[in-house]
Amino acid sequence: MKSALPWYALLLPLVSAGAITLFTRRLKTLSSLISVAAVLGSFVCSCLIFGQKGLSAPELKWIDFGTVFTVPFGFVLDDLRLVLVSGIGALIHIYSLGYMRDDEGKSRYFAALSLFMFAMLGIVLANNFVMLFIFWELVAFTSYVLIGHWFERDAAADAANKAFFTNRIGDFGFMLGILLVWMSTGSVVFADIAPRLSILTSHPAFLTIAALLIFCGAVGKSAQFPLHVWLPDAMEGPTPISALIHAATMVAAGVYMLVRVGFIIQASPSALLVIAWIGTISALLAALIATQQSDIKRILAYSTISQLGYMMIAVGLASNEAAMFHLFTHAFFKALLFLGAGSIIIMLHHEQNIWKMGGLARHLPITFLTFVVGALALIGFPLFSGFFSKDTILALAYDHNMPIFVVALFTAFLTAFYILRLVVVVFFAKPRSDAARASDESPLVMTGPLIVLALLAWLGGYGFFARHFLAIPHEKELLLIVPVLAITAMILGAGLAIALYRNRTSEPIEVDLLRRLFYIDEFYRWLIDWTQELLASISAFFDRWIIDAGAVRGVSGGTWGIGALLRLIQMGNLQAYAFLFGLGIVALIYFAVFR
Repeated sequence: MKSALPWYALLLPLVSAGAITLFTRRLKTLSSLISVAAVLGSFVCSCLIFGQKGLSAPELKWIDFGTVFTVPFGFVLDDLRLVLVSGIGALIHIYSLGYMRDDEGKSRYFAALSLFMFAMLGIVLANNFVMLFIFWELVAFTSYVLIGHWFERDAAADAANKAFFTNRIGDFGFMLGILLVWMSTGSVVFADIAPRLSILTSHPAFLTIAALLIFCGAVGKSAQFPLHVWLPDAMEGPTPISALIHAATMVAAGVYMLVRVGFIIQASPSALLVIAWIGTISALLAALIATQQSDIKRILAYSTISQLGYMMIAVGLASNEAAMFHLFTHAFFKALLFLGAGSIIIMLHHEQNIWKMGGLARHLPITFLTFVVGALALIGFPLFSGFFSKDTILALAYDHNMPIFVVALFTAFLTAFYILRLVVVVFFAKPRSDAARASDESPLVMTGPLIVLALLAWLGGYGFFARHFLAIPHEKELLLIVPVLAITAMILGAGLAIALYRNRTSEPIEVDLLRRLFYIDEFYRWLIDWTQELLASISAFFDRWIIDAGAVRGVSGGTWGIGALLRLIQMGNLQAYAFLFGLGIVALIYFAVFR
């Protein structure tokens, strides 16, 4: 059945962004209400689409060069992705009403937030690579605007630039991968590529290169090693934006995309192995770094990189169902943790250092209880959503790749360690600052979304709830040993964190390698200095001294000098001209007679 609902779901946030930018920019409260109303409208449309099976949307002819190149503007209606993105987005919009209530750039914030939702909904609806790539780049642009919302702060402006340019590296590879697929199959529409896949599979090396280039886009967008460096710095933006980026939207776009084109990725065993190991390295690296961070949002940011690594492991082990299951549960508990962190930060007057907090369990009881629910889901505590989805990935690794399973299990231990470290330092012991001692609970407009997300973070992994949104993987290899090992790792990590950090007022363990992020940022700075900066310096020298001073100024200076000499000859004095004439005659006689 044809329906315009998908168009409404997509275009409502775009109309909101346009209305705020053009008409209501000076009316902050009205701008925020328009943005919230638009995303709620998208969520309602998504729910209606979810409730009507077999629904399709009218397709528009967009680019049509016959058999050479055809790009329609059409949709793939995926109930889970559409509902998940619009639902989490709606909760974060509502939360933003409280968090950004006194911000000077409130209208600009909500306009960019609406445009971000439009771009993200476009990604999950796109039925072809060209549409996907355009919305993909629009997400990058809007995230740049939102991360740099407080652009008057140098750190925020630098973080926005870093996010934008780092993503361009991955997107360049993504674009090349799309071109290779189009060259080989003659189409960019997913439904048309699938039946022509034999063209790619008949050339395994070409297929592997194309699949890995497409994966480059996911490496950038989902902040996987080695392009993970932008995501922690992106925490300079407002906390609701951090939640939006980390939950089910921007960084999850890489996983969405890989699942959407899974028929290409899974056709190459070599590409799958690379993806699985990139995910494994990312999960471990981020978890190790998180153990030494003191900024509450950066700890959660590295946690996101680590959890996305688990999803990449599932994709690399050819289980899109397991990847989407963990993305589904992760959306709830990670949005909950970031919004909980935002509640803490705003009540402590924008303090983000965990060592200046403490004792907040008494002052922020709702934030504390909901945050603990998110933390338990993240570490895979039994009966919480993360336990079900993470154990599915661990079981998958246990059955298909034992080295990956061992690393993933150790990462689960580290996750429990750094999250319990965060909970113990922030919520227990005595307050370590005046702001912590004077803190109070956030308003209902902020705690309300926390309560809703806490319920979802608890129930999201249960079959009676999750099976309505996605296919829950039932791995045959889900043996008793896997959950036993996972729970053991979780208990050991949590117990070690409680033992080390209980009643501490400062960090008892100093590991400079982890605190300095494995020196990866320093390496990139060195690499840029000795490539881009060196090339720029050489180019500047060549331009200044060879082209300007040599070619341009040399020619002009030489011409000026010759003219100056000629001016000396043209003196306007008759005696001088006679003398020069005679001198010339003498010279001619000399050369004629004596040479």
